[in-house]
Amino acid sequence: MRIVFMGSPQFAVPSLEQLVINGYNIIAVYSQPDRPSGRGRGMTVSAVKAAALKWGLPVIQPESVRSAEALAQLADFKPDVIIICAFGQILPRALLDIPPRQCLNVHFSLLPRHRGASPVAAAILGGDVFTGVSVQLVRYKLDTGPVLAAASIPVFPTDNTGSLTEKLSIVGAHLLQEALTGWLRDEITPQPQDDSQSDYVGQVKKSDGEINWQLPAEDIWRRVRAYYPWPGCYTHWKGRQLKISEAAVMPGGSGRECGAVIALPENEGAVGIVTGEGILKVLNIQYAGKKTMTAAAFSRGQRDFIGARLPS
Repeated sequence: MRIVFMGSPQFAVPSLEQLVINGYNIIAVYSQPDRPSGRGRGMTVSAVKAAALKWGLPVIQPESVRSAEALAQLADFKPDVIIICAFGQILPRALLDIPPRQCLNVHFSLLPRHRGASPVAAAILGGDVFTGVSVQLVRYKLDTGPVLAAASIPVFPTDNTGSLTEKLSIVGAHLLQEALTGWLRDEITPQPQDDSQSDYVGQVKKSDGEINWQLPAEDIWRRVRAYYPWPGCYTHWKGRQLKISEAAVMPGGSGRECGAVIALPENEGAVGIVTGEGILKVLNIQYAGKKTMTAAAFSRGQRDFIGARLPS
């Protein structure tokens, strides 16, 4: 059985390595082209490319899989099945038609909920008690294909997008092996999705992280978790960006202006910010260009922070 794997970020690596470790015949790994990054603008390879090279697998990095040249090269590999996990490019119909056993996609939500580009952040923003992974057959319309297997895990109050994605990547790797084995043995009947229960989520933008203090503390707390590690939830103080990376929700704040920074009575240095409903207790904070620190340490170093009013 000849398999082509398509993926790019770190959370796709466990799925690739699960296939390799279990002896599947990976004939090629497709990943995004190397990109310049950092102050020095040096070229950075994707996590999947780095893992593939470690395992001695051939890596293909087309600028676009839609080009005639890229499609012809892929067809020449004669894959029986293509596995996709966050590849990062929209796949054309011509590509989906190449493998006789179709294309399988590992998606980090319980489909049809949270179709689209940012399902993990969407689960946190939506206050989901559970989320999970679905392995589906790929159709041209995004994330609408029938589901071969799904597995759920709880979303804990301490989870952010980084930690939850890491857990889902491990679950997804094991689920992929289970689904692929069953699919290739004709032991699985694909289950159509209920489109009436679906929702789509787009790419997270940097501007999504800016905090509106008019919102309830509960909503802001979810955003702090959903937008960590990128783009981070941020506000501004003294003309500089101030990121909040960890927080909690407290009652109170009525009669005060939204965005007011207050000292909390529970222990020395505890910091709260008044919101449209309740108080956001700030645990960790980062001033632009500085290291992350506790809010207590920050307020000790910035004596006029308590009593400030942050913009909404």
